[in-house]
Amino acid sequence: MAFDYNFKWSILWQEPYGMWILQGIGYTLLIGACAWVIAFILGVFIGTLRITNLRILRGIGTLYTEVFRNIPFIVQIFFWFYAGPMIFGPILGPAINKIPKLNLYVAIIGLGLYTASRVAEHVRAGYASISRDQYQAALSTGMSQIQMYRYVIIPYCLRLIIPPITTEFLTIFKNTSIAMVISVPETTFMTYQIDAETFHGFEATTAAMVIYFFIGMGVVKIMDLVEGKFKIPGMTGRG
Repeated sequence: MAFDYNFKWSILWQEPYGMWILQGIGYTLLIGACAWVIAFILGVFIGTLRITNLRILRGIGTLYTEVFRNIPFIVQIFFWFYAGPMIFGPILGPAINKIPKLNLYVAIIGLGLYTASRVAEHVRAGYASISRDQYQAALSTGMSQIQMYRYVIIPYCLRLIIPPITTEFLTIFKNTSIAMVISVPETTFMTYQIDAETFHGFEATTAAMVIYFFIGMGVVKIMDLVEGKFKIPGMTGRG
C-alpha cells in the first residue's frame, strides 16, 4: 500500500487553526504556571510536615504524599472533575455548577495537588541532607523552631534541591496535556481538534511536539538562571 498523504503545513497558521494553537499555548502556560505556584507552596509545607517532631503532623504529611503520589494524575483529574461537585456541592451549593470554566480550575488545582506530593518528597530529601549541626547552630543563636525553619533551614534546603525541582517544574508543563481529557482547550486538545477538522494529524501533532519542546527548553533555561544565582558552591550545580 503506497504512502499517500497530502502535506499541508500552511494549515497551522490558517484561520481559525493558527488562533487555536495560540490559544492552546496560552492555556498550557496558564495551567502550568498556576499549578506550579500551588505545588511549590504546598509541597514545601507538606515536606516540612514530614520531618517535624510531632507524629500526627508527620502522619498527615506522609498520608498526603503517598495518596497523591501513587495515584495516576489522569485518575485524579477525572475524580476532581466528576466527584468534586458532589463533595463540595453541599458547601458551595448550586453555585458550583455555574462556575465559568470549571474544568480549567479543576485542571489547575488537580495538577497542583498532584505535583505538590512530588515536590514534598524532594523537600524531605533536602532536609535529610542537612546535618544536625546546622539545626543546632541555628537554635544556638536563640531562634525558635519556627524562626529556624523560616530563616535558615528552608532557604538552605531549597537551594540544595534546585536540580530535582527543575525536573518537576518541567514535568508540570508537560502534564498540562492531560487536561485535554476534561476538555480544557490547551495545546494537545487544540491540535487534536485541528486533526479532527482537517484530517492533517501529522502536521498538528508535529506542531504540538515542537511547542512542548520549546516550552521545556524555556523552563530549563529559566531554572538554569535560578540555579546559577542560588546554588551552593561545591554542593549543587550542573557542570
